[in-house]
Amino acid sequence: MKHIKCECGHVNPEGTVLCEACGKPIDINQHIDGNDKKKLLNMRYEGSARRSTTYNKTVIDKVWNFFSSVKVAVWLIVIALVASGIGTILPLEQYIPADAVSRDPAIFYKETYGLFGQIYYQLGFHRLYSSWWYLILIAAIGVSLVICSIDRFVPLYRALKRQRAKRHESFINRQRFYSETETVSMEEVEIVKERLKKQRYRIKEEDGHIVAEKGRFSRWGPYVNHIGLIIILIAALLRTTSFFYLEDYVWVREGETRVIPGTGGEYYIENHEFILDTYDENDERFQEALQLEGRVIPSNFQTNATIYHAEESEVLGAEEDLIKVDEYEISMNNPAKIGSYTIYQQGYQLNEFSKMTFKIYEMNDPDAEALGEFSINLFDLQTKYELENGFTVEVVEYYPDYELTNEGVKSETNESNNPAFVFNLYPPDSEEPEISFVGDVIGSAEDLGIDTNVVDLQPMGHVVGSFAPSIDATGENQYRILIDNIEFDRKSGLSIKRDNTLPLFMIGAIIFMIGVIQGMYWQHRRVWIHPKHNGILLAGHTNKNWYGLKKDIEKILEDTNINMVQDQKED
Repeated sequence: MKHIKCECGHVNPEGTVLCEACGKPIDINQHIDGNDKKKLLNMRYEGSARRSTTYNKTVIDKVWNFFSSVKVAVWLIVIALVASGIGTILPLEQYIPADAVSRDPAIFYKETYGLFGQIYYQLGFHRLYSSWWYLILIAAIGVSLVICSIDRFVPLYRALKRQRAKRHESFINRQRFYSETETVSMEEVEIVKERLKKQRYRIKEEDGHIVAEKGRFSRWGPYVNHIGLIIILIAALLRTTSFFYLEDYVWVREGETRVIPGTGGEYYIENHEFILDTYDENDERFQEALQLEGRVIPSNFQTNATIYHAEESEVLGAEEDLIKVDEYEISMNNPAKIGSYTIYQQGYQLNEFSKMTFKIYEMNDPDAEALGEFSINLFDLQTKYELENGFTVEVVEYYPDYELTNEGVKSETNESNNPAFVFNLYPPDSEEPEISFVGDVIGSAEDLGIDTNVVDLQPMGHVVGSFAPSIDATGENQYRILIDNIEFDRKSGLSIKRDNTLPLFMIGAIIFMIGVIQGMYWQHRRVWIHPKHNGILLAGHTNKNWYGLKKDIEKILEDTNINMVQDQKED
């Protein structure tokens, strides 16, 4: 690294614009801060040597210079804001309505919004805040803030720390506030010093030269802002990790005890009772609204539950012991809080398929009596069912929440919202099975007058559609399987959230506001007194609020023969 030695004897690093000690402009570097074209000195960074304006040879230099540019930082922020705005035009993937044409985003956006929806999906806006390019954009903003801060803060801090009271005359007369007085007595100088001290200026003297300074800490306000923003950006990136942010969902039937997902098996929940209250249709206050809505509207739905903490059993290989934590009444505005987890009431299903009974009939004799029957517990599914009359039924495929797509049959979720089966039916004394597909169960349920709708405020929910009897998969079946009876349970939909990034967001926001206050309500003011023959040169500088500095100088010069400073501001 090259060094530049000033006539005052101080050795400055390469790229220095104003000598760190005496402030004398270094002629070969005046173009860096634009001082070669202006009368006044650029004091934004005190003429310190910044890496971004000094080196531009290696790849590292070019990357550093790119991210140290304020314009680049502004453009990155603008792009992030525009992208975030576009991401709000259409619903994100997790907010696709339950009654949409499809819960598959590849289908939903194209079918619902046409070409714009397809482009929206292909560009990743359907999961904007977790998309790789958006996270890279946020990380780039963070890198830009770090490099901008280091590139400016370190040289500025060094320059202010090393500044001397004895400044070069060219530094003094190129300040915005400047005056020259040919004859000044020492008594007047002492009066000015005392008045500066009363105004809380810190005085530093060197060979009769004086610098009075206050509010230097306000210069660090923008960098404190940057620290707060960097912490906020780090918190935003950490939300993509399961350790810092968790959002999961669980359906729990009445009487069922299930592990709470996302807790690593640490907590269990038992649903004692699900309660649903609706608005009274006979209440005059709600009649008009209910008529416009055309359906029953719940006024409250809640889950009365017990939370258990799982502890390892003392007996090796035995099941975990569930220790009761507490009982909760979980409703929309009354979540349950356990440790770092919060459980919200988000949805419900009044009639969930729990047990289905099937009967076997001859294919071409619709009036014939059933040849046999079997029942399937959807929560304790068996692979084979042997009937007393010699029939055997094997469950080849089970789709809890089946959906027909161009690729065939698939299950959209693991919940028994819309069950379908592929059976192998073995007639008596036969080793060749007949293959039957039994779906469209919901149509059968509706024929029984049972409401199968799901109310789910989370995107994981599914509104159950409609059902048909069995389909002959080969076209040669002699027997058919029909649904005879359906039993239902009620289940509650609960959302589990854990957000360990909130403290980081709060800390970042507090630090950011401290920086705002620090830089907004205080100013870095300096007054220089430079002896010249029998008089003095007087100069003043502030990073903002020049009117306030002018008033300070007027007070210290009152009733003295020292000339008031003139504003040398250029048009």
